[in-house]
Amino acid sequence: MLRTVIGGLSISNPLMNASGVLSNTPGLWRRLYESGAGAIVTKSVGLTEREPYPGPNVVEIECGLLNAMGLPNPGVEILCEELKAFKMENPDIIVIVSVFGANADEFTRVASSVEEAGADAIELNLSCPHAKGYGAEIGSNPKTVKEVVSNVKSVVKVPVFPKLTPNVTSIVEIADAALSGGADGIVAINSVKGIRINVELMRPVLGNVYGGYTGIGILPIGIRAVWDIYEEFECDIIGVGGIESYKHVLEYILAGAKAVQIGTALYKRGLHLFREIKDSLEKWLQEHNINELNDIIGLSHRR
Repeated sequence: MLRTVIGGLSISNPLMNASGVLSNTPGLWRRLYESGAGAIVTKSVGLTEREPYPGPNVVEIECGLLNAMGLPNPGVEILCEELKAFKMENPDIIVIVSVFGANADEFTRVASSVEEAGADAIELNLSCPHAKGYGAEIGSNPKTVKEVVSNVKSVVKVPVFPKLTPNVTSIVEIADAALSGGADGIVAINSVKGIRINVELMRPVLGNVYGGYTGIGILPIGIRAVWDIYEEFECDIIGVGGIESYKHVLEYILAGAKAVQIGTALYKRGLHLFREIKDSLEKWLQEHNINELNDIIGLSHRR
């Protein structure tokens, strides 16, 4: 009833964690799966180890979170060791590895390594809003996006999903570049760039000043991005941003997404949210006499 296929990758249900949310270690990957996730998305990994930005890194605000971690990671060699061991013990758990780089060559080298280690698919982080020289600074240029995607696709066989930034004039233009480069699907969206100020200290709340805003407040932004991309291309899409309930998942599916990722709500409410949403989706489909969730993908466009 909930099974879906995204970019050729078959998963038991459309629910995933968003990269970086409760996904730093193989132990957490296992917990995500046991809690009901259809696929696991790792924290973004690069060629070499990176330390986090000076804190504060994550601040709770009225309608979500503001974070600037700085793409901390142990480096691809250590991640690959962990992934190989994990996949040997858990071959049926779908693991999508999020990768980043400063240029197409770095993306390609990291992607090739994680595929060899057992990644079932690769998410290209072209959208982190606060890491200088990475993420959105690369993902805002259509030419560079196409180059990164095409280079990665030339060396890997697993599905490749670029994750796009909403912090651009036209996300459709960026999606077009990614698809032209051979992307198997699009992930939309990453966090929205923002700043908050502590009025008592009279300085920004984050150590990095700028951060990525996530939570219920970006739900309409994410749905609009999915709607616009699907309207233009009818491609495979993973919807991300602001999901807190099964109704939010349904909105993304009706807008054109085949799967979704959940971040802030998992962070705030816990992993049991996966099971709650799965059960509610199945109940809703039964009540509406709909056999498969796939039957309503993009249905709201038929007007």
